[in-house]
Amino acid sequence: MVAELIMEASNILRKRVNDDTSIPHSGSWNVGGIRPPDNLNLDKLLNTEDTMADIYVLGFQEIVPLNAGNILATENSDVSVKWNSFIKAALNKRTPAEDTLQKTEIGESQRIYPLKTQSSTKSNATDYKCIISKQMVGIYITIWARTELHQYISNLGVSCVGCGILGRLGNKGSVSIRFCLHETSFCFVCSHLASGGKEGDERHRNADAAHILARTLFLPEPLQHLPRKILDHEYVDQIHHSDHIVIMLPVILWEMN
Repeated sequence: MVAELIMEASNILRKRVNDDTSIPHSGSWNVGGIRPPDNLNLDKLLNTEDTMADIYVLGFQEIVPLNAGNILATENSDVSVKWNSFIKAALNKRTPAEDTLQKTEIGESQRIYPLKTQSSTKSNATDYKCIISKQMVGIYITIWARTELHQYISNLGVSCVGCGILGRLGNKGSVSIRFCLHETSFCFVCSHLASGGKEGDERHRNADAAHILARTLFLPEPLQHLPRKILDHEYVDQIHHSDHIVIMLPVILWEMN
């Protein structure tokens, strides 16, 4: 099954050439369950000293310790708010401030930051604002875009797949986010798979990767024919931590730890 998915992904990549679509900046960090210090600076992670991208996608692993209490709780808003405050400070070159989050139910719990049209916002057009964030236990993905792009972003959605304890809990697995920019559909997958070099560990990780591709499913939008599976989107990227061992698929890098 994994070989078939790899071949399918390769074929999709060969067919997808869209010169009009800018590739967002994406990055990942396994923080080992340690809360960010108050003086944390994310300029290097976001590469803000060079040319700024239009969209930033950040994936984190283990933003909370993977103990029993956190595994069952799935979300910790205090930690995710703190990470977002540092991201906001780095992108907008301001002092971190913990903004009030608004929570919207769309099939499952996710954090949606309302998109404002260009006519309704008075902020600087070069400012970045969070369009959506989602946490599943220690996995956290957050997406930021220039304010001037918000009116062109639509159809935000989230799909979570747990591959941890009992093959279902969220201590391992993935959080996927999809949205449309103009007419192009994007899908970003933040994953965290188990490590291990014993016989059978690699087979287990490949099976989890296949489960994520198979089980990730976005809710349908009324009167719209939007992609619901990861590989059906026009642009697919998986954010990973480059300092960790990875299994490489054509469009997806799976982080293991």
